[in-house]
Amino acid sequence: MPELPEVETVVRYLRPHLEGRTIVSFTAYWPKVTAPALPEDFARQVTGHIIKAVRRRGKYILLDLDRGCVHLHLRMTGRLLVLPSGNPEASELSYLTAEFDLSGGRRLVFTDVRKFGRVGYLENLAPLETRLGPEPLSSRFTPRLFHRLLQGRRRRIKPLLLDQSFIAGMGNIYADEALFLARIHPETPASRLTFPQSRTLHRAIRNVLTESILHDGTTIINFQYGEGSTGRFREKLRVFRREGQPCPVCGTPLVKIRVAQRGTYLCPACQLQ
Repeated sequence: MPELPEVETVVRYLRPHLEGRTIVSFTAYWPKVTAPALPEDFARQVTGHIIKAVRRRGKYILLDLDRGCVHLHLRMTGRLLVLPSGNPEASELSYLTAEFDLSGGRRLVFTDVRKFGRVGYLENLAPLETRLGPEPLSSRFTPRLFHRLLQGRRRRIKPLLLDQSFIAGMGNIYADEALFLARIHPETPASRLTFPQSRTLHRAIRNVLTESILHDGTTIINFQYGEGSTGRFREKLRVFRREGQPCPVCGTPLVKIRVAQRGTYLCPACQLQ
């Protein structure tokens, strides 16, 4: 599933193509793409409105309209493309789930092999905000705020980082990478982290996310954006999917364990429990 850097990469691709355009019509080729809303209800809500801004909140792509907001979630295999207006090509049809016809001779198409991606409309973002924690790259996400959020949390640190209501946008790849950089074992109880450890992890989270964005995210299996471009951060990964390879710091073979039913990669020497 695309995580914060991948979603940010898609947003940066979409922004110059969509901002200022009007949604002329909407077509759902997969009826559940707008669930729980009906496709015709969603189309009625968005048609005729101008896309004022394209941005990201956690793993959601947001299209701010002149009234309300469209939110899109790519889930596992969703992909957004901006193409010239016209009928879908035959190559698009098998995975095409939705399409926005836009002013200026453009269209935004949503393709999704596994059809888990969703699109929805909100009059305001309050319902979404109640489900999401702070943005890890926001200036408001300070080391002291992070440490305060960790206090009293009995959960292990990795599952907590994956909880979107705790921090928005983190996922398996970047949790493993940040915990390695901070030399923290993923099974450490969150409340046990000292302020210096919290501050180190805070810095590691921000650094790994920023570095990945600079490389257009990480393509492990199927993440693509634009006309088939892929993320380049895979070559920079230090521990994720490097089981058996030497730790880049101490040379100890990296291991894979399961934490909260998620494959987790770490150095058993650098990340003592």
